Amino acid sequence: MANILIVDDDPAVQTTIRLLLERAGHHVIVAGDGRKGLALFEAGQFDLLFLDIFMPGMDGLETMRHIRVLAPAIPIIVISGRSITPNAYAEPDFLKMATKLGAVASLQKPFRPGALLAAVDGCLKAAWPEAADVSTGSR
Repeated sequence: MANILIVDDDPAVQTTIRLLLERAGHHVIVAGDGRKGLALFEAGQFDLLFLDIFMPGMDGLETMRHIRVLAPAIPIIVISGRSITPNAYAEPDFLKMATKLGAVASLQKPFRPGALLAAVDGCLKAAWPEAADVSTGSR
């Protein structure tokens, strides 16, 4: 069982991710913006972090920058609902940008439950390669 922090300003996304992760046996804490997420991160011990890129106040990229200073090795999965388009004149691919800035994985909203759980499993196994089964807490 991992201790996971979700930082997203959309209550529906928070609830969806929280329920999926709790059903998989993880402990989940939720924050509605980057400042609250950073405060919770500083006060707790987390194994994995979900960060929405676009939030009011402190966005996900700025939050990730602060967290990387505090815990350079923590796996971060960035999420975003902005569309990814191949159009060169469209906005940049923020998910790809976030992975270049330190996120371990990214998910485009809406995401499939299986994709989310696979990303979590992959990140946790990469963080603890010696773990036989991270999902059950046997680190």
